[in-house]
Amino acid sequence: MLVFDNIKKLQQHLFPISADQTVGFVPTMGALHEGHLSLIKKAKKKNNIVVVSIFVNPTQFDKLEDLEKYPRTLNADIKLLKTVDCDILFIPSASEIYSDNIQSESFNFDGLEYQMEGKFRDGHFDGVGTIVKRLFEIVQPNNAYFGEKDFQQLQIIKKLVEKHAIDIKIKGCKIHREDDGLAMSSRNTRLTKEYRKAAPYIYQTLKKAKKKFGTKNAVEVIQWVEKKFKKHPILELEYFEIADEKTLLPIIKKEHNRNYRAFIAVFAGKIRLIDNIRL
Repeated sequence: MLVFDNIKKLQQHLFPISADQTVGFVPTMGALHEGHLSLIKKAKKKNNIVVVSIFVNPTQFDKLEDLEKYPRTLNADIKLLKTVDCDILFIPSASEIYSDNIQSESFNFDGLEYQMEGKFRDGHFDGVGTIVKRLFEIVQPNNAYFGEKDFQQLQIIKKLVEKHAIDIKIKGCKIHREDDGLAMSSRNTRLTKEYRKAAPYIYQTLKKAKKKFGTKNAVEVIQWVEKKFKKHPILELEYFEIADEKTLLPIIKKEHNRNYRAFIAVFAGKIRLIDNIRL
């Protein structure tokens, strides 16, 4: 596996090879786990070359504390990447990406950015759009892979590619879960034993909500979930929403030929966990 921290050197190596071969790209913020590896494995099957980036992007954190506490485990990450035969690792610094101006661009994602996460994380999706667009410009892959755990982010990146006419295919990959159902996340490593034991309740509730959605309307399901979390001794619900998969707008009334998804954000102490499930 080749490792680059410089844009020019990465491109000097990559572009002559990629002229007649397909490149798969998996952008990450490090603290890698099996969920990330599943994306890389999928990229390996479909592409000649796989590039993984590790960059903790400062512009997508609305709280400085979260940026500072985000786990950084580069040595362990490199070992993991070698186990799945990653071809190229790109680990730029903030100055390499942003030069002297660590600031987000402003984006219009046709309203996708104002739903769910956008209501609670000010400027988050401008930061996501900025770094993903920049990395796409640097790597110029044929295909890019993102997990469905961050389903809203996935839809926003698809919109980014569409609106900016970027010639890259965005591949959504199913959520990778622990044996007890908890969606894999780099933040899980920060959970205390008590919160880690409680956290699978999130997915258990999503599965029950999915069953209820078959016979009840969205309002009833939402109210049921809210009541369940009010009774939970330590987990705190931030939001639970049922939305159209394409527009991310909250459901008003069930319609045929539409795909709906339930989205949830929960605080386990100071650690914020998100998950979703197709209904």
